[in-house]
Amino acid sequence: MQKEQENIGTLYIVGTPIGNLGDMTLRAIDTLKNVDVILAEDTRQTLKLLNHFDIQKHLISYHRHNEDDKINKVVELLDSGKNLALVSDAGMPVISDPGQNLIKYLIENNYDIVTIPGVTAVITAIVKSGFDSTRFTFEGFLSVNKKQRKARLESLVNEIRTMVFYEAPHKILATLKDMYEYFGNRNICIARELTKIHEEYLHLSILEAIEKIESVGIKGEIVLIIEGANELEVNLKNKVDNINISSLELVKKYINEGKSKKDAIKEVAKIKGVNKNEVYKECLDI
Repeated sequence: MQKEQENIGTLYIVGTPIGNLGDMTLRAIDTLKNVDVILAEDTRQTLKLLNHFDIQKHLISYHRHNEDDKINKVVELLDSGKNLALVSDAGMPVISDPGQNLIKYLIENNYDIVTIPGVTAVITAIVKSGFDSTRFTFEGFLSVNKKQRKARLESLVNEIRTMVFYEAPHKILATLKDMYEYFGNRNICIARELTKIHEEYLHLSILEAIEKIESVGIKGEIVLIIEGANELEVNLKNKVDNINISSLELVKKYINEGKSKKDAIKEVAKIKGVNKNEVYKECLDI
C-alpha cells in the first residue's frame, strides 16, 4: 500500500553492473537520470558509474555504518516529494549490502518502493558452476569472528543443497581450511572477477583449492560454490543418531517439530524397528 498523502516520493532499488558496464540496463540508466537523489554505498564508486553514462545527480553516502542514522533523512526527502534511487557498489542492493533496514522501515510505513532488476553475483556464479541450482542456499559472507564462523559451518554440515558464499581474497584460504574441517574434501567452484577482464571459474576440490592458493595466491572478489552433502549419507547418519536416542526423547523431538503424538509414535516405532505399543508405553508421561 502506498502512502495516502499526495506528492510522496518513491524509492527505486537499482541494480548496477558487477564489473562489465555493458550489463547496465536501459531501465536502470533511465531511472538514475530521473530520480532526484541517489543513495550510494560508496559515492566515489557510484560517481564513476554516473560519469560513464553522463548522469549528474546529488549523491548521499548510505553504507552499513550509517544506515540506521540516514533513515530519517531518507524519509524526510521522500515526504518532500523527492524520488530516490538506492545503489550499491556493484550488483543488487541489499544482497550482502546496505539497505535492508531501510526497505523494512519503508514497507512498514507504506512508502512506495520499485525494484529495478540487475546483475547479481550469486546468480551469475551458480549458473556456470555446474552444481545443482534447482535448490540452493545463499550464505553470503561468513563472520570474521572465528568462533561464529565455525559455528555456522558446523550448522551446515548436513545441508544437502548447493551452498553459495561471498568471500574476499585475503580470507579465502582460512575459509577453505575451516570448510575442509567440517565438510571434508567436497567439490567446489571458485568464481572470481565476474564479468571483468580476468573472470575465472575454478572447478576443483577443497584440498586442491587450498594447495593452489597456497602456491600461487588469488586475486579479486570471489563467489564460492560448495556442493551439498550427500542426501543418502545424511539420512543414514540421522537414522543412526535417532536409533541411539531414547524413544521418549525422539517422540518429544518429533512433537516439537509439529507432528501429532500418534504420528510421532508411529515414526519412532518405524525407526527403532519395534511395535508402536512399546513406544506408546514409554511415552505415557507425555
